[in-house]
Amino acid sequence: MSKSAALELTQVPTVNVGMLIRRPPAAVFQALVDPSITCRFWFTKSTGSLGPGASVQWDWEMYGVSAEAVVKEIEENRRLVFDWGGKGEPRESWTTVEIRFIPAPDDNTYVQVTESGHRGTGDEVVARALDSVGGFTMVVCALKALLELDIVLTVVGDKAPPAGVEL
Repeated sequence: MSKSAALELTQVPTVNVGMLIRRPPAAVFQALVDPSITCRFWFTKSTGSLGPGASVQWDWEMYGVSAEAVVKEIEENRRLVFDWGGKGEPRESWTTVEIRFIPAPDDNTYVQVTESGHRGTGDEVVARALDSVGGFTMVVCALKALLELDIVLTVVGDKAPPAGVEL
C-alpha cells in the first residue's frame, strides 16, 4: 500500500477486556461499586458508590484529571452499565461501559468489560479504543491482584512516566 493510500474504518471498534478472578461474583461486583475498594486499584477519589441512576465523579489525582460516570443499568453481582467521559466533556462524546460478572467454576468470576461508542475521526477512534484496552486491562489486573492476593498494584498510577523521565 502506498503512503498516500487512505485507511478507512468500516466499523467503530468495540473494546473488550476480560479475565478470570478467583473470587465470588458478589465480591468482585462489590469491589467495583464501592469506592472505598475501587480507590485502592483504579481511581484515587470518588464522590460516591455506584447504584441505580447514580452520577459520580472519579478523580485520578496523580494526573489531575477527572471523569464523570452515570449508571444506566445495574444488576447486583451480575452486570453494571455506565456512561462516562472526561469532566466537562459534552455527553455526546462519552462512551458506554458494560461490566459483566460471569459465574465460573469453583465460585470464581469471569469479568468481561466492553466499551462502545467511541466517536471522532478514524485516527481518534482507534487511539481512544487502544488507550481503553490498555487502561481496562490494567484495571482488571489490579482488581485481580487486590481480590486474590490482597496486593495493591499501582499500575494505573504508574502508567505515565514520572517527572524527570523523558521518553
